[in-house]
Amino acid sequence: MASAQRWSVRTLRERMDSMLYERTALSQKPDALIAQELAALQGTERMSPSLAMRDPYILDFLALRDTWQEADLEAAIIREMESFLLELGAGFSFVARQKRIQIDGDDFHLDLLFYNRKLRRLVAVELKVGEFKAAYKRQMELYLRWLDRYEREPEEASPLGIILCTGKKSEQIELLELDKSGIHVAEYLTTLPPRAVLGERLQQATERARLQIAQRKTGNE
Repeated sequence: MASAQRWSVRTLRERMDSMLYERTALSQKPDALIAQELAALQGTERMSPSLAMRDPYILDFLALRDTWQEADLEAAIIREMESFLLELGAGFSFVARQKRIQIDGDDFHLDLLFYNRKLRRLVAVELKVGEFKAAYKRQMELYLRWLDRYEREPEEASPLGIILCTGKKSEQIELLELDKSGIHVAEYLTTLPPRAVLGERLQQATERARLQIAQRKTGNE
């Protein structure tokens, strides 16, 4: 990819720092990820939620042990906030931990709240241990609507939500149409697979992308 796109040394280093190699190998939609990265670098796409959000998030710097609870994950993120902000991507700044949300006399607490300067909107983050559940959508929608009503400034766009899980159920996520609610579901990894596995997956993704490009060229001729 670096050779084909004629990346500078600086650009290549930036892609390495963002772990593009690992993300592409681990992504469930590697072709889309490659296309996003190229569009962003070539300036053909403005910053959008789809470009700002990642999947998976690699949280190996948290040094979590074999078992942990959501509270342990949150505490580790707060402890390593600088690294977590870098992992979230460009433009993120920390706003609050356990943001109190009061509705009809009931108290709710949003795990983490961020602001993204490039998107100009609040970003709510909920941390989950285990696979994604449909009930998480309702919870996040409630938080986002409260933030939209009480916390959003006039010049800002509507808040977005990120639900971080250790596993995803793709068909449920697709049927729930979470993107229409401004909700992004992503996996997080506390350790990386062996380099050989990453290399194999990346090679497969690259081959699929190359075939798709060839088919498009053939179709346009």
